[in-house]
Amino acid sequence: MQTTVESTPRVDRSQAAETVLADLALALSSLRCAGSQRLVKLGISMTHFHVLTLLRHHEAMPMGRLAEILDASMSNATGIIDRMEERGLVERVRVADDRRIVLVQPTQAGLDLVDEVELVKNDVMIRALARLDDAQLERIRAAAADIGAAVDLEIARDPARFADLHPQPSAHQPRPIQPAP
Repeated sequence: MQTTVESTPRVDRSQAAETVLADLALALSSLRCAGSQRLVKLGISMTHFHVLTLLRHHEAMPMGRLAEILDASMSNATGIIDRMEERGLVERVRVADDRRIVLVQPTQAGLDLVDEVELVKNDVMIRALARLDDAQLERIRAAAADIGAAVDLEIARDPARFADLHPQPSAHQPRPIQPAP
């Protein structure tokens, strides 16, 4: 009598990671499109929105660093910030102990605009997630927590490389899903 042992095929972890990223990118692309349509309706350029999201994350940035991130000359970055300042989205502030340094920070109107665009994306995601059953939601919650923790570890592994991206660690903690009332 011959016994056969079925073996589970080994998963190519690199290929699996690429597949997950491709699937996430496709979903996020749809969300970006929804956000972009909202920006068009609000009359905001993608560049202005990019600057506002950078400033939301960093609170304030020196003009030189902003120009560098935008891959723009200082005069082009100044023009962008001039137009944003005219619309009340940002303001320039001089550093008290070194008045040569000009910081750009978002105004409340600028932050409100980012929130408004993000709310569109959040609304779409909440409605999409509501289509899933409890087990699916729990798997996604656990996977999101795992991804967040892995990203934090990767960033902590090379803090100098990512210092500008994450000034403070996010310390992803899984949150339990609350049962519906």
